[in-house]
Amino acid sequence: MTQHSALIEDRQEKISQVVVTAGQMRDIEKRIFAAGMPVVALMEKVAGLIARRIPEVLSNTSFLRGSCIGILVGPGHNGGDALVVARELYFRGHEIWIYSPFSKLKELTSQHLQYAQSLGIPIYQTIEQLPNSDLLIDGLFGFGLERNLTDPIASAINQLNELSVPIYSIDLPSGLHTDTGEVLGTAIRATHTFCLGLWKLAFFQDQALEYMGKAELIDFDIPLVDVEAVLKDAPRIKRITPATALDTLPLPRPPVTHKYKEGHLLLICGSRRYAGGAILTGLGARASGVGMLSIAVPESLKSLLVSHLPEALIVGCPETETGAIAQLQLPENTNLSSFNAIACGPGLTRDATPIVQEVIKSERPLILDADGLNILAQMGAIATLKKRQAVTVLTPHTGEFERLFPDVTDAKHDRVKAVQEAAAQSEAVVLLKGARTAIANPQGAVWIIPESTPALARGGSGDVLTGLLGGLLAQAATKQISVEDIVATAAWWHSQAGILAAQERTELGVDAFTLTQYLMKALT
Repeated sequence: MTQHSALIEDRQEKISQVVVTAGQMRDIEKRIFAAGMPVVALMEKVAGLIARRIPEVLSNTSFLRGSCIGILVGPGHNGGDALVVARELYFRGHEIWIYSPFSKLKELTSQHLQYAQSLGIPIYQTIEQLPNSDLLIDGLFGFGLERNLTDPIASAINQLNELSVPIYSIDLPSGLHTDTGEVLGTAIRATHTFCLGLWKLAFFQDQALEYMGKAELIDFDIPLVDVEAVLKDAPRIKRITPATALDTLPLPRPPVTHKYKEGHLLLICGSRRYAGGAILTGLGARASGVGMLSIAVPESLKSLLVSHLPEALIVGCPETETGAIAQLQLPENTNLSSFNAIACGPGLTRDATPIVQEVIKSERPLILDADGLNILAQMGAIATLKKRQAVTVLTPHTGEFERLFPDVTDAKHDRVKAVQEAAAQSEAVVLLKGARTAIANPQGAVWIIPESTPALARGGSGDVLTGLLGGLLAQAATKQISVEDIVATAAWWHSQAGILAAQERTELGVDAFTLTQYLMKALT
């Protein structure tokens, strides 16, 4: 690989990680135009890339030369992009019609519409006039839309959604808020979305996902210098890529090492009622490659855990009448400071409240999940966590998040903003689980897991993540890897295992125990 090729590859990797708000994207485009890039030239470049990409995406379908394509044209430059795509596909032999319901268009968009008309491409102003088509291309609204759509355009979008026709959206499905992913009255339900230049926040908001279809980035060569100039010192929102995740793993190991140099993790989990939580958390930790694994469980579970995890040190603890851990009873000459990291919560039940209170007072990196989070919420999460001197990682789902942070932005409305606020207020690293898991540190930086699978919506999947994360965190403590990066890597690894398992077994066949068997496969 030449030096130039290496630089190009490095730029592409960095661009694929960047996630921007509508305001940031607008400022980046202003810099590009101010530097001398003509708007018309950029429109031609972007639309050309899309026009070439559409046949590639459809190559495995019955979509053939001569198919009929409907083009939905809005008043702004998004509509202009769509018109250039229309022109290019027309010249490649497709039958094209245009739906342009707006009386006022931006000048460049108006020029492209005029040229399309000169080519004899039919143009329609009302939804009732539209002929049948094999594919629709949505160029009604791009990034930056903030007002609710009203009739007649809202009604038209609803009717278009009811057609049994694939819809490909340019930049963003029309009707979605660029930052929150909120549906502004109504929105196009896209089959496929071509995100232009840089990833927008909406692509990682759970409420927008059902409108996105399959999403891909159309990289039109934005200079990194312009991205850096606009983002400057603003908290970064980063999309985790396979390259960044794999680079963060504690690999390769040095040729001369030993088990204690590879991290010692303490798991505190399980109860008679939820014995499976301890097993699943332990199996997740085992897959992490942690050097030493200790698991504290109620005494009655000790033999069960030994049978599933013979390599782990199983610590049987006195238990309450309900079968929860009543007291930590660590081996002689061992205390909480003996471990590189502690993970606490899966399967504990709230009867283990004194145990959670004890580990929160420790000075070790701590992961709290499940009942660990529920107990923390009862204690007052923000005030309690601010007293901790060591790193804390919280891994709530949306319900647990709301109990922990009742005064924070609604996570269902804007999960990125919510997780930023929660991390800043609690001074913890917060991992908010969801279809697009988001992780924030107290400084406001965010890491987003870009893909997952509904197969992970099964009881016990989160326990596996806690164990995996705990094992990686224990190793990170011995290798000076940043906590935030290791948390993001664990979440990425967990989601990749779920995706692989679902591909082989369908989304119905991925229980939490099966998931643990795919963790190592996901890295090979």
